[in-house]
Amino acid sequence: MEEFGKSDISLLLTLGTPHLPPPKGIAGVIDQTRGLLDYVEKNCAPAVHTSELKYICISGRYIRGARMVGKAPAENEGIPELTEKEDNGGSQPAHVAPTLRTRFIGQGYKQVCGRADVWGDGVVPEISAHLHGALNISFEGVYHSPTGSDDKLRPWYGSPSVVHKWVHHLLNL
Repeated sequence: MEEFGKSDISLLLTLGTPHLPPPKGIAGVIDQTRGLLDYVEKNCAPAVHTSELKYICISGRYIRGARMVGKAPAENEGIPELTEKEDNGGSQPAHVAPTLRTRFIGQGYKQVCGRADVWGDGVVPEISAHLHGALNISFEGVYHSPTGSDDKLRPWYGSPSVVHKWVHHLLNL
């Protein structure tokens, strides 16, 4: 959009897309985008959602990650961890120790946003999929990818029940 102009564009809609570069100086964080999101942040105009050009960023809240070792940092005190049984998008996590799965997913989240103990779609943290200045929407229980998903227990952004929730943004141009 920055290079080719915005005159023929009325909507940018993203599904589980990271928009922010990973933070610098955090041990164990390697920029998986090889600087691409740093470039975008430095060289492209910020999102400004208007009636002429709509920016809509959709994220999923499928599973909350966990730190690989130790407990959540102080700012997350009181936020419970998920059990393996409840990590399918349930919004009522239990007060139990993190599972291997939530720790593994948390390491992926850490690579994207610098923190493991955040909500996301199993690949992209919710906070990275939202863009300042855009209309940001989060869907409970939505998984990132069609791989490993199904339309009932683990719907992804392209599952019919989820598409139904966001497709009207494409149709109301």
